[in-house]
Amino acid sequence: MTNHKETPYSALKRVFHEPSRMAIMTALCGAEEGLAFGEIKAQCALTDGNLNRHLKALADVGAVRAVKESGATRSRTLITITDTGREHFVDYLRALEDVLRRTAETLATEESIVKTPLLWHVPATVE
Repeated sequence: MTNHKETPYSALKRVFHEPSRMAIMTALCGAEEGLAFGEIKAQCALTDGNLNRHLKALADVGAVRAVKESGATRSRTLITITDTGREHFVDYLRALEDVLRRTAETLATEESIVKTPLLWHVPATVE
């Protein structure tokens, strides 16, 4: 049996690595009171079906919570990020930052081979 060594990539949570889910989580991180389904749909440029699918994947791991609210004229679904979801998303972002930093360092040391300057700067970790 092969012993797989930990890599920087093993800390990247697949559930957050999908671009639409990253956008949803990012939108929710900035919304303390949560966002209505329609607001997330508009901010992330998703269809109802795609947003439902991504929210289900995030809810299945406990990252988000959906609450249906009944109003006088119509109901709405309010989506909030859970404390666990926020913690795991921050861990994911730190792991992604580490991968990007290592890549930038590798490219910087191989600059004579690459002959292309880095077009972006990876900021230091904010603790």
